[in-house]
Order: sequence, then C-alpha cells, then structure tokens
Amino acid sequence: MTTALIVLLTVLVVAFVVFVTWFLAMKADGKCPLCMLKAIGRKKLTIDISDVPDYENGNRLPIMGWSSWNTLRHHISEESIYDSAKVLVDTGLADAGYQYVNLDDCWQSSMRDEDGKLQGDLETFPSGIEELCRRINALGLKMGLYSSNGSHTCEDLPASLGNELLDARTIASWGVEYLKYDFCHHKKLSGSSPVIEYIDLSRKGHHAEYTLKPEHAKFTGRAKVIKMKELPTGKGIGYLNHGAGTATFSLSVDNGGWYVMTIHSNKNWINFKRYMQVYVNGVMYEAHFPSGHSFSPDARLQIEVKLKTGENTIKLCNPVVTSADSEYIQYKRMGDALKQASREWAEYSHTEEKPITYSICEWGWGNPWNWGAKAGNMWRTTMDINSGWHSIVSLYKKTLKLYKYSSPGHVNDPDMLEVGNGKLNIDENKSHFTLWCMLAAPLVLGNDIRKLEDGSKKSAAILNILTNNSLILIDQDPLVKPAKLISRKGGIDTIARPLYNGDTALCFFNTSGKKKPVDFELDSLKDEKYLEFRPSPRDYEIHDLWSDDRAQGAKIACSVPPHGVKVFRISR
Repeated sequence: MTTALIVLLTVLVVAFVVFVTWFLAMKADGKCPLCMLKAIGRKKLTIDISDVPDYENGNRLPIMGWSSWNTLRHHISEESIYDSAKVLVDTGLADAGYQYVNLDDCWQSSMRDEDGKLQGDLETFPSGIEELCRRINALGLKMGLYSSNGSHTCEDLPASLGNELLDARTIASWGVEYLKYDFCHHKKLSGSSPVIEYIDLSRKGHHAEYTLKPEHAKFTGRAKVIKMKELPTGKGIGYLNHGAGTATFSLSVDNGGWYVMTIHSNKNWINFKRYMQVYVNGVMYEAHFPSGHSFSPDARLQIEVKLKTGENTIKLCNPVVTSADSEYIQYKRMGDALKQASREWAEYSHTEEKPITYSICEWGWGNPWNWGAKAGNMWRTTMDINSGWHSIVSLYKKTLKLYKYSSPGHVNDPDMLEVGNGKLNIDENKSHFTLWCMLAAPLVLGNDIRKLEDGSKKSAAILNILTNNSLILIDQDPLVKPAKLISRKGGIDTIARPLYNGDTALCFFNTSGKKKPVDFELDSLKDEKYLEFRPSPRDYEIHDLWSDDRAQGAKIACSVPPHGVKVFRISR
C-alpha cells in the first residue's frame, strides 16, 4: 500500500469519526442533524410563503427621485439635502416625476436619544429630521431615509436590528415616506432551537396560571418528546431545528389579554445563539435565545403574547434552514413594522396616512425576487452599481433575467442611476437611462443634481436625458411588466415589454464597441407570449423615443451606435 493511499484512508477515517461524533452529539442535544445539513450551500427560500399576502403599503409604480449617497456620502447635511431638493423643483425634474429626496447613510447621529430613538446627526442636522421633512414636503416632494438590517449601518452608525417597530414609529412620526433597508452588519438567525422543557403563562405580577408540558403537544415532522437527563423534569421537546417539525398546544383561557410566556429550555452545550418562532392564534412572536455559559443545564426566556378568552392555539417551530429564510423573516419584520407604524401615526395624529415605500437592499444574495413581494415594495437584485460601463451592463443583464418577478407595488431594483457620473459618454448615458426604463426599475438619480444648474452643455444634455417624458412613461407604465430578452446576437440585445394600452416598447441595445445595423420585422413579436403582441393588418405606428420621429411600417431598419440604443414605442 502506497504512502499516498495510507494518508487518504487515514483522512477518510478521521473525517468519518468526526462526522459520527458530531451526528451523535446533535441527536443528544435534541437536534435533527440531517435537517441541519440541508442548509449547506443553499441560498433559496425553504419557508412556504404561498399563503402570505403580498406587501401592500407603498408606491404601486417604481419610485422616482434622488439619493444622497453617490454625491454626498458622509458629507451629508440638512443644507446640502435641502439645496438638492430645491434643484429637483427648479430644473423641472420634480415635474418630470422625481419626487423622492432620499437621505442615505450618515444622516443619523451615532447616539440614540434618551428614549432610545434614532435622531439626526446633532452637528449636521441641527434642526432635526422632522423639520427637514416638513421643509421638503413644502416643496411638494417626499423624503426618504436609510437604515440597515443589522446591528449597524454600512458606515457603522446605529441601525434597526432589534428596534424595528421603534424605528418605524419614529420615521413615521417625522413624515418620512420611503425607507432603504441595507444589509450591512447583518446577523443571521440561527436554525438551531433549544429543547423545550415546558412553558408557563401568567399575567404580569402573577404566578404561573397555565403550564404547557411536552406530553400536551401535537407534533409534525421530526419534532417529538425526547429524554434529557440534564433537565429537572428529564424530558423536553426536541427536533424543532432547521424546519424539522412543529409542536402545537391547545389552551383554554378564562380571561384573554397579554400574558408573559416563560419558556423553560436547556442551555446549549456548544454555547451559541438559538431561535424559535411562537405562533399564538396565527400571530407570530420571536424568541431569541442568547449564547451564554452553561453553569446550569436549564434556562428560561420570557416574551409577551396575547391570548384570547376561550380556546387558543400555540405552535412552536423554527423554519430557518437557509440564509434566505433568515433574510426573509428579518426584512418582513421591518416591512410589517412600517405598515403598522404609518397606520398608527395617522390614527394618533388624525391625519391622512403616509404609506412608507419599503426598499429591501439585500444585494441579491438570498434571491430576494423569490420572496420580496411578500416583504416589501422593491428589492435590490445586485451589489452596488458604479459609474463604470461594465458595472451598468452587468447589472442590466442580471436584472433582465428577472422580468417575471415584478408587478405593481413590487419591483426589481438594479440600484440607482449613474447618468451624469464618471466617464460615461452621451450614448452610454442614454443607454443606461433607457435600459432602466425598460426594466421597470426605480429611477433614483445618483448624480450631483446641483451641477445641473451650471449652464454647461453637458448639464443640459444630462437634464434632457433625465426628463425624456416618452421613456419615463415606459418606466411608469401601470402594468409594471419589465422587458424580456427577445434575442441576443451580433452584439445586439433586442428587448421588449408590453404596455398598459396594448402598445409595445422595443429596444435594440448595442453591447459592442462598433456601430451595428438592425433589420427587424415587427410581426415576429407575436412569437413571444409574454408580450401579448397582436399583429396588425396595416402598418404599425413607430415612435422613436429619442429622436421623437414618428413613422409607419411593418419593420424597423436602423443602425445603433457603440454602447448605444434605439428604442421605439409600437402601436397598432
């Protein structure tokens, strides 16, 4: 036997011993080890959300506005924000539809106030965020803010993890109508759950009035009562981890109301955080078990739940298998908080409700297009954009594939516009703007719009691009059905999207560095069921959306400049 073979066999034996040891240790700790293995290398959602209603709270159409990030970053201030807001009005951008003034990271102080609430930077926003919002509203515009689904924002300032409802109520009280929720310092929810020894329920200041014991539960999946000699009762509910199963109790209560639920469980021998969901009559409460020292085998955790008079159903589970499961739960948590907060504030202040459009900025890591419509209004399909041509084309190509996921109130977001930034030439700027309109993407300006008032030819050209009403109508079409790739050949992407009035938007995008000819028969669009294109017995009306030329015909023959586009609205 060769040395190499001996080494290989030794490694395999050691690996097998380690695996068996781990497997048995997990079982001894009340875990389903096979269920844990399902999480390896998977990003897709495993939680069944088929019965979850779509998120309905913000804009039905892709938002249009301006974001502070590219221009101001950490040099943001109330003066620079207000000056930019005035430019939206003075240049006609607001009239063209750009209504949102979005403050990105660095608007907030590193300190929460005495009530634990977020507050504006005490030096750069001395008047406070509420006053700035009032001034922006007075211009006829809307204001947006930024936070992150983590312990801190990307610039290491206070974020909203664990404070979702408090922060949602704060920004609703300020009059904010948009929230971008980033992914920095994200803390993944654990798929692991402790063995549950028993559960007490009591009103505050009272002894336990009801006790739920393991033998009272009905189980699904692998969940079951297991022996655990470390616990005082010697048993508990195990195998709740990684979607392994559920335990459900029926409880009759004499007097409904808020109760303290004390969950008695075992401490984890590996000393890491664990998680569990508690559904009380269909309402979900979250139980976060901290890591800690296992000086004693049992622990308790308390949450408040609302019981009703009569029969109650209480279900224990942990549906977290993949990272996408964790992200869905946490992003939906903030979305639900925003809906609740805007409704509460309207009732409290006796004013018309201002729904808060909710942007899930998860960077596309957990395939948010699969679950974003259940949690928010828009979701980032990619990492951050930059003003390089390669970045723009890369984000376009990825988002183009996701056309079937957009609908009114729920849109793919390939990030903000870079029109006017970097070294993009006029044709590249036109292409970038056109493609985002064809993708039914949010049109959020990322350039320094204050420069658009300098009187230069470049600024005039950029302003002309950004206010192309014919293309904005494509982006804002009520169907919110993004473009689909029709063909890709010879350096030309042919993409098309159906429009509300029965028209079709057709775009030829030249991805190459050379001028390319196009010869396209319009009747061929009937082959794409997505477009619902009906052939016409007579010539089509063909509107060139950049030159504004109008013609009639059955085909389009044109040439497309390098990195350029030709885009048309086709009518019967």
